[in-house]
Amino acid sequence: MKIVVEIDAVFEQLLLQEDTDNDNKITKDDAGPRLFALTDSDTKVQFEVEGTYHLSNLLQELAEMKQQGLVYGEINLDRIQEPPVERISRKIRESYWDELTRVIDRNGLQKILRDEKTTNTIPTLYVSEKDKQGVAYFSALEKEWGNFKVAILPEKYSMDYVEILNTKPGLLALATSQDDKEVKGVPFVVPGGRFNEMYGWDSYFIGLGLLIDGKLDLAKAIATNFKYQIEYYGKILNANRSYYLTRTQPPLYSSLLRAIVDHEKPDIAWLASHLETVILEYHSVWMVMGERLTPTGLSRYKADGIGMPFEVEPGHFDEVLEPFAQKYQLPIRELEKKYLERSLVDADLDQYFIHDRSMRESGHDTTNRLINSCANLNSVDINSFLYKYEIDIAYFIATYFEGTFVSQNKTYSSQEWLDKAKTRKALMDKYCWNETEGMYFDYDFVNQKSLPFEAASTFFPLWAGLCSQDQAAILVEKTLPKFVMTGGIAGSTAESVANVNPESPQRQWDYPFGWAPHQMLLWEGLKKYGFESKLQEMVYRWLWLITTNAVDYNGTIPEKFDLEISSHKVFAEYGNVGTEFDYIAKEGFGWVNASYQCGLSLLAPKWKGYLNQQIHPDYFFYD
Repeated sequence: MKIVVEIDAVFEQLLLQEDTDNDNKITKDDAGPRLFALTDSDTKVQFEVEGTYHLSNLLQELAEMKQQGLVYGEINLDRIQEPPVERISRKIRESYWDELTRVIDRNGLQKILRDEKTTNTIPTLYVSEKDKQGVAYFSALEKEWGNFKVAILPEKYSMDYVEILNTKPGLLALATSQDDKEVKGVPFVVPGGRFNEMYGWDSYFIGLGLLIDGKLDLAKAIATNFKYQIEYYGKILNANRSYYLTRTQPPLYSSLLRAIVDHEKPDIAWLASHLETVILEYHSVWMVMGERLTPTGLSRYKADGIGMPFEVEPGHFDEVLEPFAQKYQLPIRELEKKYLERSLVDADLDQYFIHDRSMRESGHDTTNRLINSCANLNSVDINSFLYKYEIDIAYFIATYFEGTFVSQNKTYSSQEWLDKAKTRKALMDKYCWNETEGMYFDYDFVNQKSLPFEAASTFFPLWAGLCSQDQAAILVEKTLPKFVMTGGIAGSTAESVANVNPESPQRQWDYPFGWAPHQMLLWEGLKKYGFESKLQEMVYRWLWLITTNAVDYNGTIPEKFDLEISSHKVFAEYGNVGTEFDYIAKEGFGWVNASYQCGLSLLAPKWKGYLNQQIHPDYFFYD
């Protein structure tokens, strides 16, 4: 059924009646009557819209028509009454991915150059001098438009050179393709909100959601941009901004390729090209002794650069800087300025920021697990990811290349990579597995001791297939209950942060916060080891959390959740991206969107019905 209404009049009347806190949304926090009468402009037939969820749907439909400039429009009552699971999933599939997709070319460059991270009067686009097509194309655009600057990044640049770029930060070009008519940017998907660039590990999880939603070409485009970054910048970047040239992010390139080839039989030449780049990244980024490879034979996160990371706002490190300000008898802001300029140098402060930058390379920025220690750690997460690389490479070679593959003039066998994985597992068992606690812990190879911090990374070996069946059973039966909360697993246990100074910042990757990548990696691990009932429970918990928050808060899909209160209202460092919008959530948040689609693909049909009713997980799952 459809009702014709005068858009602006109904829109204003609805907000006036129902948006009592004036935040341009209709949520459970509003105190309106939660009942609104729609009258058809032609027939004068009335229809009552009742309840927060249906009223917020009405607001969203009206907002879309307003954006189209319509005076009168048809309200589709089926859309207003659409079950929440179907509505959320549909909007992700049909709308959110498109809203989050970017290209760096004539059609998309302005949208990404002029965002809130742009500090220069004239935005700068850095293009590697190795990329001849990119240099020619963007230089021509610069001359034509005159409102941005192209800067050529030397083929071989030092970290000192990258530090100089902090005075003129800019965007880094990504891959382009050329057909008979024009050069086009290879598309990618951004996380959303202020994250208006391509991020490293976010892109893998986003890729999984894209594959489920039938967007194979876009998932393959992400892989193409991974390949481009390795070839032109030496690594998959934290994100494609100039100040991220100092660090990579968790390696998930091979896992994205595996998901793509499992989705559709690959073109062998395409796969060979990517496999060669995966192997190059493995050796040149992760297996260089003294850099990310350590004497134990295991790897670590180890970002380059010196001093405070550029992207962090002033004041973030005041707790760290305070004792140094006292030491040098300077106000904190003056110390910060001198330290950033390097007119004041302190070895201890430099060491702190080596760990801080490395923690940001891990993607877990920030967590008490890695504060002031990250570069000393053979962390469970990075070695799980690299084990998966080794297993994936062995699989590709055995399945698609008859057991041998030539890369960089070296011939590799599938067995060789299986042997690497076997060695890494043995080292993980030696240094990281704690049989008594039933957990994997990071190993401090500098001080030669285990770091007994209970983090969700303990489940990453389950995802990678690194565990024995016995270890998997211990993780699921003994360890998982320590992390489980109503809406999923937290980034750490409460016990691990119980003794943290209450005056310290609340770290967003620790208890009580829940993140999509942790859930998704856990789900895949549970599936891999045959824990089907626990898989259904954990998927339901997380999807219930997303669904309930979207129903109660005008379709909000945020970056993360506070699992202690089962809410997107997170009061921790950096706030919560995806929660600030007017009238209609246009994009959700990349990896949370993906987790919803992936979760639905794993969930048995009966649970989807319960989700639509938002039945609390405690009704089904209890100790």
